[in-house]
Amino acid sequence: MKHAQKFVVAMSGGVDSSVAAALLVEQGHEVTGLFMRLGNPAPADTAGNTSNTRGCCSVADAHDARFVAGKLGIPFFALNFAAEFDGIIDYFVSEYIRGRTPNPCVVCNRQLKFGRLLEYARFIGADAVATGHYARIVNHDGRPRLLRALDRDKDQSYVLFELGPDALAKTAFPIGDMTKDQVRRLAAGLGLPVHDKPDSSDICFVPDRDYTNLIRQRRPDALKPGDVRDQAGRLLGRHEGVAGFTIGQRRGLRIALGAPAYVTGLDAATNTVTVGTREQLHRRGLVADRVCWHIDEPAAPIRADVQIRYAHTAAPATIEHMEGGRAKITFDRPQPAIAPGQAAVFYCGDMVIGGGWIERSFDA
Repeated sequence: MKHAQKFVVAMSGGVDSSVAAALLVEQGHEVTGLFMRLGNPAPADTAGNTSNTRGCCSVADAHDARFVAGKLGIPFFALNFAAEFDGIIDYFVSEYIRGRTPNPCVVCNRQLKFGRLLEYARFIGADAVATGHYARIVNHDGRPRLLRALDRDKDQSYVLFELGPDALAKTAFPIGDMTKDQVRRLAAGLGLPVHDKPDSSDICFVPDRDYTNLIRQRRPDALKPGDVRDQAGRLLGRHEGVAGFTIGQRRGLRIALGAPAYVTGLDAATNTVTVGTREQLHRRGLVADRVCWHIDEPAAPIRADVQIRYAHTAAPATIEHMEGGRAKITFDRPQPAIAPGQAAVFYCGDMVIGGGWIERSFDA
């Protein structure tokens, strides 16, 4: 950066955001650390350990973030966004009840980690915000564009696809050109105690991965027994609620097909779970809605690589613009487990050129 700027850095107490803040301080910028309290952390026990049923924003995380800020000599604040975050949990539960697979990280990034973060930056007169996400921003054709991170194993551009040019113009990802190993080594060299802190994983408010239990707690009326059927409609067994399943799921089906069985369809209206073989899990394409383009909206079909979930390797496809903010994506080769409710993100090389939300899949 050519001149010093005033940054608000989202500090979670982890190594990535800590190093992001440290790099900006090292570059001579004015930095303010902000801890976003998203849940209701439990107090520490007698041994000094903390627990949190929501799996985020623990007392220990807040302490780590504050300690790092003190070591860097920057102001630090903690703001409570629990009410807004509760709305994201409600969205998560509602999507499962509808037979869809939610992606709360994308929604949280849009509404909280950047939506509210940018609001706070404007409030204190900061020029931009920064986070510890693994992604990059470059200027291309006079506009800021979102790129994959240098470390492909840690790349988070997929969950950032809804950040438009206005947000990207006021955002920095200081560690986007670094590998995770480099980040940890730098943190150790700076004497940051979080240098070896384990990475967070899974959905932060479901640390035990038991999504069904969360749904049962919030919407006990939504889990009703129904049929499990095969691709031909034959009854195979019963389930305890469509909301407890997702497309591509294999474990917990308790169904014998003579081959590994996967969830291939969910119908919330009839409360039916459809299962099939791995081959039957593949679909030729999908229709996405609420599409946002990072390029000029294409008037003709375009070619791109499309990623349909966080751990999916983007696959070559043809994208056709449709009316009503929708797009039809046809893959060169059928892809497994295309789940309604997940994001479909479009790439040209490393550059995000658009993305939307999977409405449905199709075979032909």
